[in-house]
Amino acid sequence: MGFFKRIFGKDKPANASSKIKRGVAKAASDQAAAVPDYKVGLDGAFDESGLAKRVALAFDEDNQLTDIDTLWVAQTSATVVLKGKVPSQDILDKMVKVAKGVEGTDAVDTKQVEIG
Repeated sequence: MGFFKRIFGKDKPANASSKIKRGVAKAASDQAAAVPDYKVGLDGAFDESGLAKRVALAFDEDNQLTDIDTLWVAQTSATVVLKGKVPSQDILDKMVKVAKGVEGTDAVDTKQVEIG
C-alpha cells in the first residue's frame, strides 16, 4: 500500500514531491507572509501536515524501505514524530536518516517507537 496512502488515506497527487522550494508557498489568509517549510505540502501549497506528508512520501520513494503498517508519521512544527513499532534498529535508523533529509525537518522524535 505504501506509507502515504496508509497514513493519509488517499493516493499521492500526480504532482507530489517530497522536495520543496523554500519560501514558495503562501498562507491563504496572508498572501504576503511566507509559509514555514514544515507547512509546505506535496505540491508546494500551504498544508498544516505538509512535513509529515512529505516524509511519508520520502519513505515511499526510498527503495530500501517498505511500508511498515505498525509505524505512523506525524509532526509537531518542524519535528517529525514517528510512532508505533518497527522490526529492527537498522530500519529505524534508516527512517530517521530519510526523515532528516526532508526539507523543513529540524528533528526526528522516536521516543514513541518500539523495536522488535
